[in-house]
Amino acid sequence: MEILRVENLSKVYGKGATRVKAVDGVSFSVNRGEFVAIIGASGSGKSTLLHMIGGVDRPTAGKVIVEETDLYNLNESKRAIFRRRQVGLIYQFYNLLPILNVEENITLPLLLDNRKIELQFLKELIETLNLTGRTAHLPNELSGGEQQRVSIGRALINRPALVLADEPTGNLDSKNSQEIVELLKLSNRRYHQTLIMVTHAPDLALQADRMITLADGRIVKDEVIRP
Repeated sequence: MEILRVENLSKVYGKGATRVKAVDGVSFSVNRGEFVAIIGASGSGKSTLLHMIGGVDRPTAGKVIVEETDLYNLNESKRAIFRRRQVGLIYQFYNLLPILNVEENITLPLLLDNRKIELQFLKELIETLNLTGRTAHLPNELSGGEQQRVSIGRALINRPALVLADEPTGNLDSKNSQEIVELLKLSNRRYHQTLIMVTHAPDLALQADRMITLADGRIVKDEVIRP
């Protein structure tokens, strides 16, 4: 069943001589439960594409439809609410609040939405992320790998329809990078999350179900890795 549809999506920056088409008429769909990797060289448009899919960066043209909702037909306020409830975002630079501990950073999306914390799910998530015993620690007391695991927890706590990871291993060494990808694969299987990961690392992309390759803002290859 289709969960995401991208239709003729484009993003243009600047005008005249400085005009740059970062994403150029991209179309594809993703089924529920798929793990899709988007790969391409620096400047290929992959992060811009991901941010438009997540409702963070408004496209110049085209549509993003998540669970039959056209994101850019919503006003700013409704889109922010939809994004908070239906889209989990994981960034390269963790984006944890330094004054909040691990548990508070993970549960922040629920608190912002005035929703009750499911304590059993929170406990299960913390155990899955191997953060048991670290919940009272502040971000500056954690390793890079631990901070990224916290950001994954924050993305999953709302049980979103779609999880988007933008270079989630970009600041980590190879061992931690593989651990993070294993956690993302586990969340994809255990919580039936639909996962889209942007990466520049072919070895990580090959662990997905499907790999989309971008060049100059266009899809040049869309291949199934494992059916």
